[in-house]
Amino acid sequence: MTLALSVLDLVPVRTDQTTAEAVAASVELARTADELGYRRYWVAEHHNMPAVAATNPPVLISLLAARTERIRVGSGGVMLPNHAPLVVAEQFALLEAAFPGRIDLGIGRAPGTDQVTSWALRHGAGGVTDEAVERFPEYVDNVLAMMEPAGVGLSLRDRTHSLRATPTAASLPDIWLLGSSDYSARLAAAKGMPYVFAHHFSGRGTAEALALYRDSFQPSSTLAEPRTFLTVNASVAETAEEAERLALPQAIQMSELRTGRPLGPQRLVEEAEKVAEAGLDPAQAHLVDGMRERWVIGDAVTARAEIESLASTYGVDEVMVNPIGAAYAGTDPRAVPARIETLRLLAEA
Repeated sequence: MTLALSVLDLVPVRTDQTTAEAVAASVELARTADELGYRRYWVAEHHNMPAVAATNPPVLISLLAARTERIRVGSGGVMLPNHAPLVVAEQFALLEAAFPGRIDLGIGRAPGTDQVTSWALRHGAGGVTDEAVERFPEYVDNVLAMMEPAGVGLSLRDRTHSLRATPTAASLPDIWLLGSSDYSARLAAAKGMPYVFAHHFSGRGTAEALALYRDSFQPSSTLAEPRTFLTVNASVAETAEEAERLALPQAIQMSELRTGRPLGPQRLVEEAEKVAEAGLDPAQAHLVDGMRERWVIGDAVTARAEIESLASTYGVDEVMVNPIGAAYAGTDPRAVPARIETLRLLAEA
């Protein structure tokens, strides 16, 4: 089995960066992934978080696709309850028309933000958030149908109107369902769609979700067999000790997220080390230790072997890496050398 590597990017914003600088750094990361032969580059959707600049996947995708040559660019994912299905269908039809054969649409059910921001995103866009989540399967069907040439019939005022995403692309993007529970696994299997479980988020439940998806998969007109891959957080450096240092800011930040603490921009390595030296509370320390055990952290040979072992364990031929390496004080704000080094070392190992 030849293992393909891909990239997940949340466009993290460091304490020494503006949003513009963080986006510029992600452009260079995407160009590096393209040059190194990575298969795809996905950007996430999160809102009202100072540490993340990935708020609008379609805009980022257009920027990244225009600055790369070969790599597939997509969303990991668009959080569908935040958006009207027609808007999503039109955005990705246009992206596919502009970059044919290079666009992926990954769809998720979670809001990717707090309840207030989620309400603000949905206000005036077709309903409140709870309703949008409940109607998620219907919205997925609408996105799929609206991107087909025949479109979808919309019943309004006792009449059926034909509705389709315009402009019509000559081809369709690959459309994936994403999830961190068995809900999306069941839905993807029932609809015969490709599916990705968020292994990078928790590291638990992956085997069960993938088994459920594969066992209950129903072939569709677009997909004859189950199709999936693995996501994983990774920090790779010349030495394991260096990789551990570079992973610390992300680990502390994730522990803060999961214990309800306020989130700021991602710390530099030196800033994170000061926090760790001052002492984490027991809940945070337990979370940090657990995450570092589940993440891929090490030198090139060890990290590559671990990724290949994960791929074999879960029966996939592709692994999507979220490069989590932080930066040291004095790093160019428009650069992410540790994240680029992770991609380079993994590709060349």
